[in-house]
Amino acid sequence: MIKPHKNLSPFVRLVDDDEMVLRSESFLLRMDGWQTVEYSSAEDFLAYDDTQRPGCVVLDIRMPGINGIELQRIMKEKGFDLPIIFLTGHGDIDMAVSSLKNGATDFLVKPADEEKLLQAVRKAVESNIAFRKRKLAIDERKLIFNGLTEGEKLIAPLVASGVANKVIAIDMQISENAVKKRRASLMEKLNTKTIVELTDFLRDINVMVGRQSDS
Repeated sequence: MIKPHKNLSPFVRLVDDDEMVLRSESFLLRMDGWQTVEYSSAEDFLAYDDTQRPGCVVLDIRMPGINGIELQRIMKEKGFDLPIIFLTGHGDIDMAVSSLKNGATDFLVKPADEEKLLQAVRKAVESNIAFRKRKLAIDERKLIFNGLTEGEKLIAPLVASGVANKVIAIDMQISENAVKKRRASLMEKLNTKTIVELTDFLRDINVMVGRQSDS
């Protein structure tokens, strides 16, 4: 069983070189019930943030050193599962639009409307929590599937695609009774009661369903 990170309470990361902006955003978000952590540079965020905790990043585009767009690229390369809300000046809207194409959740023009910022944070954090729960469930399914015997792994895609036991037996050069036993065993181990459930299970972990010779 994969255990979630010991501290699942989300927090909002604020990354901005403007100390006044950090203070005002932090105050607003804390008044709305959020935990926040403030970084005055992208470098500090990369050095100190616990990216295993859910939440989001409210990120300024223009900063000395690593700017917001560069930090977005680095986060993507490192596989950080955190949605980004960009804060931008009027002259940076083209950059912000480009950031959306690269996966940013939203962008707001400075000074950000308080309610719009709160709404963007709520939406981003909710989506991040849902994404992490889904990822955790898939990782657990991968572990369970890896616990099958090699024979069970081989017949699972065939069973899911509706191939008859007799045909599987011929393909694998084993007895039909052996196929039935493997089929019953894998269904029990995967906790799948129907072909539909088995198919969904395999697709979740990117196991191709069907007979390879059919492709």
